[in-house]
Amino acid sequence: MTAFQFSALFLSALLITTLVKLWLAYRHLGHIQKHRTQVPPDFSAQIDLAAHQKAADYTRAKIHLGLLNVLFDAALLLMFTLGGGIQQIADWALLTFDDALMQGAAIILVVLLLSALLETPFNWYRTFVIEARFGFNKMTPLLYLIDMIKGLLLGAVLGLPLLFGVLWLMGKVGQNWWLYVWGVWVVFNLLLLFIYPTFIAPLFNKFSPLQDETLKARISALLQKCGFTAQGLFVMDGSKRSAHGNAYFTGFGKTKRIVFFDTLLARLSPAEIEAVLAHELGHFKQHHVIKRIISSFVMSLAFLWLLAQLMQAAWFYTGLGVTIPHESLATALALLLFFMVMPVFSFLLNPLMSFYSRKHEFEADAYAAQQTDARDLSSALVKMYQDNAATLTPDPLYSTFYDSHPPAMVRIARLKSLAV
Repeated sequence: MTAFQFSALFLSALLITTLVKLWLAYRHLGHIQKHRTQVPPDFSAQIDLAAHQKAADYTRAKIHLGLLNVLFDAALLLMFTLGGGIQQIADWALLTFDDALMQGAAIILVVLLLSALLETPFNWYRTFVIEARFGFNKMTPLLYLIDMIKGLLLGAVLGLPLLFGVLWLMGKVGQNWWLYVWGVWVVFNLLLLFIYPTFIAPLFNKFSPLQDETLKARISALLQKCGFTAQGLFVMDGSKRSAHGNAYFTGFGKTKRIVFFDTLLARLSPAEIEAVLAHELGHFKQHHVIKRIISSFVMSLAFLWLLAQLMQAAWFYTGLGVTIPHESLATALALLLFFMVMPVFSFLLNPLMSFYSRKHEFEADAYAAQQTDARDLSSALVKMYQDNAATLTPDPLYSTFYDSHPPAMVRIARLKSLAV
C-alpha cells in the first residue's frame, strides 16, 4: 500500500464514520420527538407525561451537543494527522529533549493534554448547562476543577510509569515487543482492579458503611444465598456531584465492594434495592466480569500485534501526515497514531460489542428474577429511568450501536415474562 492510498482509506473511513454517527443521531432525535407526546403504555402507571417529556428533552439536549462533538472530534483528528499537528509536536520534541524516551513521551503527552483541554468546553457545557438545566448537576465549578486536577495528578502517577515502560519495551526487546507490552498491560489493569476501591475511588468520593441494619441484614441474607462474599457494603455520596443514582460492584477478588449511591437508597424500597443487587450479583455468578476482562485482554493483544505490523510500514506514518524526524521517534509516533485512528476503522463494529453487553444484561436480569421478585427489579428500573431521565423510546438502530443495556421497553417486557 502507498501513502496516498492509505490517506484515501483513512479519509474515507473518517467520512463514513462521521456521517453514520450524524445519521444515527438525527434518527434518534426524530424518533424521540415523534414519541414525546405519549408515555408508552407499559410505563403509564408509573411515569407521567411531564417526566416522559423531560426525559425526551434531556436526551435531545445531549444529542445536540453530541452532534457538535462528533464534528469537532473529526476536525481535531484531521488537524493532528493530515493537518500536521503531530508533525509539529514531533519536531518540537526532537529539538527540546535529548533522550529518546523523553521525546516519545513528550509527543504523546502533549497530544493527550491538548485534546483534553480542547474537549473541556464540551464537558463544562454538559455539566453546568445541560445537567443543571434538568436539575441533575450538584457540582460547583470549584469541585469540577479540583476533580480535574486530581485526575491529572492520578494520571501522571499511574500513567507516566506505564507510558515510559511501554516505550522502552517497544524500542529495546526486539520484534516480539508486543507480547511484553501486552503482559505489562494485563498486570497494570489487574492491579488497578485491586487498588481502585481502596485507594483511587476515595480520592473523589466519600464511602461510608451502610448504616441501615434492616437493609444490611436483608442484603447479607441475599449474599449468603448467592454464595457471594464482599469486603463491605458502602454508600457513596453521589449526591455531592449529581442527582443521578446507581449501584455497582467494584474491585476484584478479596477487594470486592458493593456500593450504593445515596440518591439510589433514598428512592428505592428495600425489596427493589435487593432486586438491583441481585442483578449485579448475576453478573458475577454468570462470570460476566471475568469474560469481559478476558475479551478486553484478547482484543488488546490483537491490537498490539497489528500495531507491530503497521509500525514497520512507512506508508502508515506518511499516510497520516507524519514524516518521522528521527528513527528514535518511530515507536512513539506509531503508538500514538494507531490508537488515534483505530476508532475510525472500528466504529462499525460497535453493534457487536453492544449486543454482547446487552446479552449479559438479560442474563443478569434472569438471575435476579430467580433470586428475587422480577416485579421488584422492574419497578426499580422504572424509577431509575425516571430519576435519571433516561428516554423510554430510543431509536432502535441508534440503540443497537450505542446502548450497552437493552432498551427500556424490551427489558421491562422481558422481566414481566419472568415474573412468577
